[in-house]
Amino acid sequence: MRRRDLLVGTAATAVAPGVAVADEAVEVDMRLVLAVDVSRSVDADEYALQKDGYARAFTDPRIVDAISSGPLRRIGVCYVEWAGAQMQRTPLDWTLADGPKACAEIAARIAALPYDAHRWTGVGAAMLYAAARLEASPFRSKRMVIDVSGDGRNNNGPAADLVRDQLVARGITINGLPIMGDAPNFGSPPDRDLDRWYEENVIGGPGAFVIAAQGFGDFARAVRQKLTREISALPAGLSHA
Repeated sequence: MRRRDLLVGTAATAVAPGVAVADEAVEVDMRLVLAVDVSRSVDADEYALQKDGYARAFTDPRIVDAISSGPLRRIGVCYVEWAGAQMQRTPLDWTLADGPKACAEIAARIAALPYDAHRWTGVGAAMLYAAARLEASPFRSKRMVIDVSGDGRNNNGPAADLVRDQLVARGITINGLPIMGDAPNFGSPPDRDLDRWYEENVIGGPGAFVIAAQGFGDFARAVRQKLTREISALPAGLSHA
Protein backbone atom coordinates (compact mmCIF):
# COMPACT_ATOMS: atom_id res chain seq x y z
CA MET A 1 0.00 0.00 0.00
CA ARG A 2 1.07 3.55 -0.62
CA ARG A 3 1.65 5.74 2.41
CA ARG A 4 0.93 9.40 1.86
CA ASP A 5 -0.24 12.15 4.15
CA LEU A 6 -3.50 13.79 3.11
CA LEU A 7 -4.67 17.33 3.65
CA VAL A 8 -7.91 16.56 5.43
CA GLY A 9 -8.92 20.09 6.48
CA THR A 10 -12.53 20.41 5.33
CA ALA A 11 -13.43 16.76 5.78
CA ALA A 12 -12.05 16.66 9.30
CA THR A 13 -13.63 19.91 10.41
CA ALA A 14 -17.05 19.34 8.83
CA VAL A 15 -17.99 17.22 11.79
CA ALA A 16 -21.48 17.24 13.21
CA PRO A 17 -21.66 18.52 16.78
CA GLY A 18 -20.85 15.69 19.16
CA VAL A 19 -21.21 15.03 22.81
CA ALA A 20 -18.72 16.70 25.11
CA VAL A 21 -15.76 14.63 26.20
CA ALA A 22 -15.82 13.95 29.92
CA ASP A 23 -12.86 14.83 32.14
CA GLU A 24 -12.26 11.11 32.48
CA ALA A 25 -13.31 9.27 29.33
CA VAL A 26 -15.25 6.04 29.70
CA GLU A 27 -13.16 3.02 28.76
CA VAL A 28 -14.79 0.58 26.33
CA ASP A 29 -13.66 -2.54 24.51
CA MET A 30 -13.92 -0.82 21.13
CA ARG A 31 -15.10 2.33 19.41
CA LEU A 32 -17.17 1.46 16.34
CA VAL A 33 -18.30 3.91 13.65
CA LEU A 34 -20.94 2.56 11.26
CA ALA A 35 -20.70 4.55 8.02
CA VAL A 36 -23.81 4.01 5.88
CA ASP A 37 -24.25 4.98 2.22
CA VAL A 38 -27.17 7.34 1.48
CA SER A 39 -26.18 8.29 -2.07
CA ARG A 40 -28.99 8.51 -4.63
CA SER A 41 -28.26 5.02 -5.92
CA VAL A 42 -29.87 3.90 -2.63
CA ASP A 43 -33.62 4.37 -3.01
CA ALA A 44 -36.13 4.65 -0.16
CA ASP A 45 -36.88 0.92 -0.05
CA GLU A 46 -33.18 0.04 -0.06
CA TYR A 47 -32.50 2.58 2.67
CA ALA A 48 -35.25 0.98 4.75
CA LEU A 49 -33.59 -2.41 4.29
CA GLN A 50 -30.29 -0.98 5.52
CA LYS A 51 -31.92 0.58 8.59
CA ASP A 52 -33.85 -2.61 9.28
CA GLY A 53 -30.63 -4.61 9.02
CA TYR A 54 -28.87 -2.54 11.67
CA ALA A 55 -31.94 -2.34 13.91
CA ARG A 56 -32.44 -6.11 13.80
CA ALA A 57 -28.74 -6.69 14.43
CA PHE A 58 -28.67 -4.63 17.63
CA THR A 59 -31.63 -6.59 19.01
CA ASP A 60 -30.12 -9.95 18.05
CA PRO A 61 -28.97 -11.91 21.13
CA ARG A 62 -25.82 -12.90 19.26
CA ILE A 63 -24.77 -9.27 18.91
CA VAL A 64 -25.62 -8.51 22.53
CA ASP A 65 -23.60 -11.57 23.58
CA ALA A 66 -20.68 -10.42 21.42
CA ILE A 67 -20.71 -7.03 23.14
CA SER A 68 -20.77 -8.75 26.54
CA SER A 69 -17.87 -11.04 25.60
CA GLY A 70 -15.20 -8.33 25.96
CA PRO A 71 -13.29 -7.59 29.16
CA LEU A 72 -15.30 -4.41 29.83
CA ARG A 73 -18.57 -5.79 28.41
CA ARG A 74 -19.36 -2.55 26.58
CA ILE A 75 -18.56 -0.73 23.33
CA GLY A 76 -19.10 2.76 21.97
CA VAL A 77 -21.23 3.06 18.80
CA CYS A 78 -21.58 5.98 16.38
CA TYR A 79 -23.84 5.79 13.30
CA VAL A 80 -23.08 8.15 10.41
CA GLU A 81 -24.52 8.55 6.93
CA TRP A 82 -22.66 9.75 3.86
CA ALA A 83 -22.97 10.47 0.15
CA GLY A 84 -20.67 12.88 -1.72
CA ALA A 85 -17.59 14.56 -0.30
CA GLN A 86 -19.65 17.45 1.09
CA MET A 87 -22.41 15.34 2.66
CA GLN A 88 -21.84 13.47 5.88
CA ARG A 89 -24.05 13.56 8.94
CA THR A 90 -24.29 11.91 12.36
CA PRO A 91 -27.91 10.92 13.11
CA LEU A 92 -26.79 8.75 16.03
CA ASP A 93 -23.77 10.12 17.86
CA TRP A 94 -21.68 8.23 20.38
CA THR A 95 -23.79 5.89 22.47
CA LEU A 96 -22.72 3.32 25.05
CA ALA A 97 -23.83 -0.21 24.18
CA ASP A 98 -23.59 -2.20 27.40
CA GLY A 99 -26.52 -4.59 27.41
CA PRO A 100 -29.90 -5.47 25.89
CA LYS A 101 -31.63 -2.22 26.94
CA ALA A 102 -28.97 0.04 25.45
CA CYS A 103 -28.85 -2.05 22.26
CA ALA A 104 -32.64 -1.88 21.92
CA GLU A 105 -32.50 1.92 22.24
CA ILE A 106 -29.84 2.08 19.52
CA ALA A 107 -31.99 -0.11 17.28
CA ALA A 108 -35.08 2.07 17.84
CA ARG A 109 -33.22 5.28 17.02
CA ILE A 110 -31.80 3.83 13.81
CA ALA A 111 -35.20 2.46 12.78
CA ALA A 112 -36.78 5.92 13.16
CA LEU A 113 -34.35 7.72 10.83
CA PRO A 114 -35.88 9.44 7.75
CA TYR A 115 -34.81 8.81 4.17
CA ASP A 116 -32.77 11.68 2.72
CA ALA A 117 -30.47 10.80 -0.18
CA HIS A 118 -27.79 13.01 -1.78
CA ARG A 119 -25.59 13.03 -4.86
CA TRP A 120 -22.29 11.24 -5.45
CA THR A 121 -20.39 8.51 -3.63
CA GLY A 122 -17.50 9.83 -1.53
CA VAL A 123 -16.09 6.73 0.17
CA GLY A 124 -12.77 8.40 1.03
CA ALA A 125 -14.48 11.48 2.47
CA ALA A 126 -16.79 9.22 4.47
CA MET A 127 -13.81 7.47 6.05
CA LEU A 128 -12.21 10.81 6.96
CA TYR A 129 -15.44 11.93 8.57
CA ALA A 130 -15.72 8.66 10.50
CA ALA A 131 -12.14 9.07 11.72
CA ALA A 132 -12.98 12.56 12.95
CA ARG A 133 -15.88 11.08 14.90
CA LEU A 134 -13.44 8.66 16.53
CA GLU A 135 -11.29 11.58 17.61
CA ALA A 136 -14.37 13.33 19.08
CA SER A 137 -15.55 10.29 21.00
CA PRO A 138 -16.22 10.53 24.74
CA PHE A 139 -14.99 6.92 24.98
CA ARG A 140 -11.48 5.51 24.97
CA SER A 141 -10.32 2.14 23.68
CA LYS A 142 -7.36 0.48 22.03
CA ARG A 143 -9.57 -0.87 19.25
CA MET A 144 -10.93 1.70 16.81
CA VAL A 145 -13.03 0.38 13.92
CA ILE A 146 -14.77 2.06 11.00
CA ASP A 147 -17.27 -0.05 9.12
CA VAL A 148 -18.12 1.22 5.63
CA SER A 149 -21.19 -0.08 3.79
CA GLY A 150 -22.23 1.03 0.32
CA ASP A 151 -23.36 0.01 -3.15
CA GLY A 152 -20.79 1.86 -5.28
CA ARG A 153 -17.20 2.93 -5.81
CA ASN A 154 -15.68 6.26 -4.90
CA ASN A 155 -16.56 8.88 -7.54
CA ASN A 156 -16.20 12.10 -5.56
CA GLY A 157 -13.64 13.50 -3.13
CA PRO A 158 -10.31 12.04 -1.99
CA ALA A 159 -9.18 8.62 -3.18
CA ALA A 160 -10.34 5.87 -0.85
CA ASP A 161 -7.06 3.95 -0.89
CA LEU A 162 -5.01 6.99 0.16
CA VAL A 163 -7.41 7.76 2.99
CA ARG A 164 -7.36 4.12 4.05
CA ASP A 165 -3.55 4.12 4.25
CA GLN A 166 -3.52 7.27 6.37
CA LEU A 167 -6.11 5.97 8.82
CA VAL A 168 -4.49 2.55 9.17
CA ALA A 169 -1.25 4.33 10.06
CA ARG A 170 -3.18 5.98 12.91
CA GLY A 171 -4.19 2.62 14.34
CA ILE A 172 -7.70 2.49 12.88
CA THR A 173 -9.12 -0.71 11.37
CA ILE A 174 -11.52 -0.36 8.45
CA ASN A 175 -13.93 -3.13 7.48
CA GLY A 176 -16.21 -3.19 4.47
CA LEU A 177 -19.75 -4.25 3.65
CA PRO A 178 -20.22 -3.81 -0.12
CA ILE A 179 -23.80 -4.26 -1.33
CA MET A 180 -23.71 -6.26 -4.52
CA GLY A 181 -26.52 -5.99 -7.06
CA ASP A 182 -27.74 -7.44 -10.33
CA ALA A 183 -29.74 -4.39 -11.45
CA PRO A 184 -28.27 -1.48 -13.44
CA ASN A 185 -27.24 1.52 -11.37
CA PHE A 186 -28.33 4.82 -12.98
CA GLY A 187 -28.04 3.24 -16.42
CA SER A 188 -24.66 1.62 -15.78
CA PRO A 189 -24.27 -2.16 -15.64
CA PRO A 190 -24.16 -3.74 -12.17
CA ASP A 191 -20.76 -3.65 -10.49
CA ARG A 192 -20.00 -7.33 -10.00
CA ASP A 193 -16.51 -6.61 -8.67
CA LEU A 194 -17.47 -4.15 -5.94
CA ASP A 195 -16.35 -6.57 -3.23
CA ARG A 196 -12.91 -6.78 -4.83
CA TRP A 197 -12.75 -2.99 -5.05
CA TYR A 198 -13.52 -2.76 -1.31
CA GLU A 199 -10.78 -5.30 -0.60
CA GLU A 200 -8.23 -3.31 -2.60
CA ASN A 201 -9.23 0.26 -1.71
CA VAL A 202 -11.25 0.39 1.52
CA ILE A 203 -10.34 -2.17 4.15
CA GLY A 204 -7.14 -2.12 6.18
CA GLY A 205 -5.64 -2.60 9.61
CA PRO A 206 -5.32 -5.63 11.90
CA GLY A 207 -7.91 -8.28 11.06
CA ALA A 208 -9.65 -6.14 8.43
CA PHE A 209 -12.23 -7.97 6.33
CA VAL A 210 -15.01 -7.65 3.76
CA ILE A 211 -18.42 -9.29 4.05
CA ALA A 212 -20.53 -8.70 0.96
CA ALA A 213 -24.32 -8.45 0.93
CA GLN A 214 -25.82 -10.10 -2.14
CA GLY A 215 -28.24 -7.25 -2.71
CA PHE A 216 -30.13 -5.11 -0.21
CA GLY A 217 -32.37 -8.04 0.72
CA ASP A 218 -29.28 -9.81 2.07
CA PHE A 219 -28.12 -6.79 4.05
CA ALA A 220 -29.51 -7.89 7.44
CA ARG A 221 -27.67 -11.22 7.25
CA ALA A 222 -24.41 -9.54 6.25
CA VAL A 223 -24.67 -6.91 9.01
CA ARG A 224 -25.33 -9.53 11.66
CA GLN A 225 -22.34 -11.59 10.55
CA LYS A 226 -20.10 -8.53 10.28
CA LEU A 227 -20.99 -7.11 13.69
CA THR A 228 -20.54 -10.45 15.43
CA ARG A 229 -17.13 -10.89 13.86
CA GLU A 230 -15.76 -7.41 14.44
CA ILE A 231 -17.14 -6.91 17.95
CA SER A 232 -15.83 -10.32 19.04
CA ALA A 233 -12.60 -9.78 17.04
CA LEU A 234 -13.05 -13.25 15.57
CA PRO A 235 -10.61 -14.45 12.89
CA ALA A 236 -11.87 -15.32 9.42
CA GLY A 237 -14.16 -18.32 9.24
CA LEU A 238 -15.16 -18.25 12.92
CA SER A 239 -18.21 -15.98 12.86
CA HIS A 240 -21.09 -17.40 14.88
CA ALA A 241 -23.77 -15.53 12.90
